[in-house]
Amino acid sequence: MRQYTKGKRYLCNGLGAGPGNNKEAYMDKLAGLTAFVNVAEAESFAKAAREMGLSRSQVNRRVIALEDELGVTLLARTTRHVSLTPTGQAFYLRAKSILNDLREAETAIQSDHAEPQGDLKINAPMSFGTMHLSSALADFMTRYPNIRVHLVLDDRFVDPVSEGFDITVRVAETREAPSLIEHTIVEAKRLLCASPGYLQQHGRPRTIKELASRPCLHYGNLASGYTWRLRRGDAPETSVRVNGVLCCNNAEALRDAAVAGLGVALLPTFIAGPELQTGRLVSVLPEYQAPPVYLSLLYPPNRHLAARVRVFVKFMQARFGDQPYWDLFS
Repeated sequence: MRQYTKGKRYLCNGLGAGPGNNKEAYMDKLAGLTAFVNVAEAESFAKAAREMGLSRSQVNRRVIALEDELGVTLLARTTRHVSLTPTGQAFYLRAKSILNDLREAETAIQSDHAEPQGDLKINAPMSFGTMHLSSALADFMTRYPNIRVHLVLDDRFVDPVSEGFDITVRVAETREAPSLIEHTIVEAKRLLCASPGYLQQHGRPRTIKELASRPCLHYGNLASGYTWRLRRGDAPETSVRVNGVLCCNNAEALRDAAVAGLGVALLPTFIAGPELQTGRLVSVLPEYQAPPVYLSLLYPPNRHLAARVRVFVKFMQARFGDQPYWDLFS
């Protein structure tokens, strides 16, 4: 096995070289990336060579040149088997993404009517993902059968660049990443609501000040803590510190608690909509509005040309834009 010291030159963003970069060097690196990815997936130099229409020695030279360029060992070789080293595993994921993006960029430039394909890694909030996105993705994948979707549901705010997501679905008040491209799909309304049984037992609050003494169901991820910010029409915003009898970082759990009559909740309509439609929850102080939050799609600028990202954005705009189905209640 070759021993490496610090490499003389490095790949910049996967393809670029250091000073003196030229077309031939660029093409050599691209050939090395392609050979490496094919060998990693085939777990064999011979099989990869057959699939690429090259000799085994040609493929081997390209991978060795790539390893020499990086100053690392990417593949562990034995007489019968080839496997990725830990460094090779990490580099494989990046190299595969680079080659996919390059193919997608070429396809997008050559024809906007080409069939989108490739891997689409999506991050989304848990509740929106389980209640709405999962069924939407089933329709999306039926429409685009050559796109392979990897969906990760997580309520924390992930960094799509460092964590390798093609696109991130967000429900938030403001844009917090100016380095990302953002498409706002629709405003996600939030309403005060409670069950009819709760209102029958405790009475309907007439002012937001009354909420301070009422049992309330509080979302634990709000930056404002136990304070709810509300506005009536064009009047200045009013804040009230609520009596949080239940604090939870999952709004579906708060909705269920509200249905059970445990208190007043401030919920997005994409979660409370079905219960508001059936009357299991009713709006409280409907003249007051919480600051708007927006359903948005964010992705790194280098994903902009990827056809699989562009068709997903258009699909989400058609599916959830304008007046979403969860707001259809009286």
